[in-house]
Amino acid sequence: MDQAFRDSIATGYTFDEPTIVIGSAMHDGELFNDTRVQVALSMLNRHGLIAGATGTGKTKTLQLMAGQLSRAGVPVFVADIKGDLTGLAAPGGTTHPKLIERNESLAWTFEPSGHPVEFLSLSGKLGTQVRATVHSFGPLLLGKVMDLNETQTSILALVFKYCDDTDLPLLDLKDLATTLKFLSSDEGKPILAEYGGMSAASVGVLLRSIVVLEQEGADIFFGEPEFDVDDLLRTTPEGAGVVSILELSDVMDKPRLFSTFMLWMLAQLYEGLPEAGDLPKPKLCFFFDEAHLLFDDASEALMDQVERTARLIRSKGVGVYFVTQAPTDVPSAVLSQLGNRIQHALRAFTPEDADALRKTARTFPMTDFYDVERTITSLGTGEALVTVLSPRGVPTPLAATRLLAPDSLMAPVEEVVFRGHIAMSPLQAKYGTPIDRDSAHERITAKIAAARQAAIDATREAAVRAGVDPTTATGMNTMTPAQVERELKRQQKAIDAARAKAEREAERQRKAEEKAAAAAARARQRSIDSAIRTGGKVVTSRLGQDVVRGIFGTLFGGGKSR
Repeated sequence: MDQAFRDSIATGYTFDEPTIVIGSAMHDGELFNDTRVQVALSMLNRHGLIAGATGTGKTKTLQLMAGQLSRAGVPVFVADIKGDLTGLAAPGGTTHPKLIERNESLAWTFEPSGHPVEFLSLSGKLGTQVRATVHSFGPLLLGKVMDLNETQTSILALVFKYCDDTDLPLLDLKDLATTLKFLSSDEGKPILAEYGGMSAASVGVLLRSIVVLEQEGADIFFGEPEFDVDDLLRTTPEGAGVVSILELSDVMDKPRLFSTFMLWMLAQLYEGLPEAGDLPKPKLCFFFDEAHLLFDDASEALMDQVERTARLIRSKGVGVYFVTQAPTDVPSAVLSQLGNRIQHALRAFTPEDADALRKTARTFPMTDFYDVERTITSLGTGEALVTVLSPRGVPTPLAATRLLAPDSLMAPVEEVVFRGHIAMSPLQAKYGTPIDRDSAHERITAKIAAARQAAIDATREAAVRAGVDPTTATGMNTMTPAQVERELKRQQKAIDAARAKAEREAERQRKAEEKAAAAAARARQRSIDSAIRTGGKVVTSRLGQDVVRGIFGTLFGGGKSR
């Protein structure tokens, strides 16, 4: 073996502080077992990447690191997508020919060991139920889970702001749906106008997204008791770190839910943990399997949050490791934060694969001992290109490495053992029983019921005063406040109509009486006029008779006297 290569590895990977061992360097078909390829515990919070094509051994590398970290007293959180990491709870076998061959080639004394494991589950079927409240998830992460666009996410933020201002706890999806319905109702629109308002179409999208989440089973995930991320930081009385495994095989068809939940966990850790600076070993190592699921279709705001979390959580003593098929799955801004890299084999079957391979090769440190691009495609199962940060913060020499086999079982544990671990978990008593306390749904429902009853009482009083039937055909108690208000308006119209009708009837009666009085007055006047005319005729007639008699008396009377 090239002496320059031996010297490079010996200088680059000899540390005077505790480490976890990854394997032995290879060069020209030979293994260099005198100095192990390893990483110092103090540098494991510098984050890392485990990448490689399907079947190259990424999951076993994760299992190897998790087991050694646990033995070193570092708690570990890992997402188990396929269900094959349950073997961390049991010692590995010692008789498999490939295992024996690997241990002999590495000159490694294999000591099988199980590790303290806590099984967690988003559904509650494969471990202790973990939940998060809608409020702690926040509008940004929840918007990703609900597949909302930026406008719809901003409306969700508006709803969260209203609930914060009015002391309405958003604990589960029922709380969110009830708040949305209230704010879009006739009663809520005036309140919502102060926050900018929302369209009926957007409300419809949000409510439909909530229904989709409920159908996917997410309704049992959102709620209380909320998982306390401090439970990820536990160690056993013997000082071993507890390995918390989130079992996701039953929700593999909901990648948006579990990837966002894991990001929520990181955010909660960042918010809750104090600044720690440089520690001799991490407080927690967080392995994010199938990391591309986090970044697929991620909004710019979410990407900013992922980058910020990866950049800042290091100072809290937490190391984050992304496990994915190709480094290009991880955005450059996040990739630049990853100091420790284990690159398994990549295959180049298409022009796109070849382009990704060239990009990956250019991201490794310069080396005189490997054609990086060629080496990546020729690595076997359980082999990888490794470079990590030394305790001085300098990247170690690039080493094609044959990795150690995990000391735990490289297969799922038996079902009875798996169920026994879940039943004996100390977290079952803490998180096993859901809690449904007073929150936005109950408070808004009570407010609506009180408003409805007040409206009913007001309607009855007004109706009694006006003599109008105070109930509808179906009864007032089945109405919403908006329906009650409309019924009040309808009954008020009936009252006004009855009053107007009475006033019109009185007016008609008054006019009829006036008309009758006028007719009677005219009749009396006609009688008087008739009497006057008749009296005049009589007077005129008698006067005429007197005149005639006077004339005739003079004529005839005078003649007789002569």
